[in-house]
Amino acid sequence: MATGFTQRLRSRATISGYWISSGSPVLVERVAMTGYDYVCIDLQHGLMDYAAMLNSLIAIDAGGSAAVVRVPNHDPAWIARALDAGAQTVVVPLVNNAAEAAQVVSACQYPPAGIRSFGPTRSSLRIGPDPRDADAAVGCVVMIETAEGIDNIESICAVPGLTGVYVGPSDLALALGAASPGDGPDMPEFRQTLARVCKAAADSGIAAGMHCYTGEEAAKALADGFTFFSLSNDLNHLQQHARRQREIALGQ
Repeated sequence: MATGFTQRLRSRATISGYWISSGSPVLVERVAMTGYDYVCIDLQHGLMDYAAMLNSLIAIDAGGSAAVVRVPNHDPAWIARALDAGAQTVVVPLVNNAAEAAQVVSACQYPPAGIRSFGPTRSSLRIGPDPRDADAAVGCVVMIETAEGIDNIESICAVPGLTGVYVGPSDLALALGAASPGDGPDMPEFRQTLARVCKAAADSGIAAGMHCYTGEEAAKALADGFTFFSLSNDLNHLQQHARRQREIALGQ
């Protein structure tokens, strides 16, 4: 299953994902059963620690989806811990240039290709344990969300071993000078940058993903050339649905 997901990602297949911020394994399992290709556990801005991540990865397996983790930063230790716990792909934020992207790729691969230390505590149940099998099965995605990252998008996409790039629209909008994170879609330079990301990824033959807040946004991203998306997050959807059902009940 792991290799199949990663190969689909690498081949630029259309892939759908869902974003988790809460760390509730019961909720994660429910989401993993709804048909999304992957569920992403957010350790950068999400409300969870290592134990909650591990429980969430187990819940994703139980629900039958692929497990993705956004790690907090470039630290190889966090990348290794996510992979050893069973993540099939890691998403790494705030990557600014090709050198940083190459370091991230190296952290996902065992020697001699990379620097990942061998200790697949849980991942050996799903990925490997042969190091070469693990290297083939693990995906590495870096986020494009800074001014420097935008300037270097073509060279980042060309880094050998990179599986894909992923746009964080809020940080990208701020990097382009927006007054508010939600102003990006109204900015011509924002739309131009998205098109540039899609082209750079396509030219290098890697996946291009985007974080979206609605199904309509995700459909537009796919139509514009992105190959995968993550949708909203569990806490936002819970709040929105709870509020709307109350309004319906009260005729508001």
